[in-house]
Amino acid sequence: MANIKSAKKRMRQTVSRQARNKSVRSRLRTSIKKHRASEDRGKPENLSATYSEIDRARRKGVIHANAAARYKSRLAKASAKT
Repeated sequence: MANIKSAKKRMRQTVSRQARNKSVRSRLRTSIKKHRASEDRGKPENLSATYSEIDRARRKGVIHANAAARYKSRLAKASAKT
């Protein structure tokens, strides 16, 4: 447990950031899962909606730029197959 005032503040900040990042990451993963499930059913959902979730997570710093590009690339590749 932190004893120094600034360390205590840091811990509070970390908790709030983790909560924010968790919600963004959860929303991102749900969107990707929904898109993949719809492709499996043969009725792919709008790819741009999933892209915007990926871009939102990237802008907020939840995922790295290369990770965002990788997600988008793999989704595009999979949708091109179907």
